[in-house]
Amino acid sequence: MSAAAAGLYGLGVVVLFGLRIWQHQRATGSYGFNGFNASRAPAALVAGLCFAAAVLVGLISPILTALGVLPLLTTGRDVSTVVSVVVGLGTLLALAGLGLGVVAQQAMGRSWRIGVDPTETTELVTDGPFRLIRNPIFTAMMMIQIGTATMAVTWLSLVGVAMMITACQIQTRLVEEPYLRRRHTTYPDYAATVGRFVPGLGRLQPAPLSSHAAGGPA
Repeated sequence: MSAAAAGLYGLGVVVLFGLRIWQHQRATGSYGFNGFNASRAPAALVAGLCFAAAVLVGLISPILTALGVLPLLTTGRDVSTVVSVVVGLGTLLALAGLGLGVVAQQAMGRSWRIGVDPTETTELVTDGPFRLIRNPIFTAMMMIQIGTATMAVTWLSLVGVAMMITACQIQTRLVEEPYLRRRHTTYPDYAATVGRFVPGLGRLQPAPLSSHAAGGPA
């Protein structure tokens, strides 16, 4: 399954990054890549480096395993049945993540971007999968990373999972959510009812009303 994991991960990279960038450029004239600029937010640079490392590991780990360079952690006849079930679930998770990513990118339309430009304002997308999850593309990326890692489990693939989760958490919590709060007055209410990566989980507390706004004494 190592070769299948490498092929599936590579397909995800081509579809969610290569194909999407090409489509966005044709539709808008822009590649939609704002980068992860430390001058704008140091956290964005850290997130960008983690993203890049996670993608590299996601591609390399199953290839090295297929070549016999990197041993699998799940070996042995006594666990073969369990491994088969896990591999099957991982494959389904990765495929579901790929589907979710495509649908979420289409829902974003012209507002799709890689990275955040703090001087730019795009439409706040709340339709499609964004009705249930605020960051479905990040959810999709984590699903693909976890799914393909479980198809060919190595110490390196597990490191890749950790880096992808870390990247998504940093980019979302420290870069994108503060930006969206500043740019969209409706974002706090939206974030208070919709989960961050999973429906119902990671909802933000709405900002408390000031005593003056609430009708109290000035």
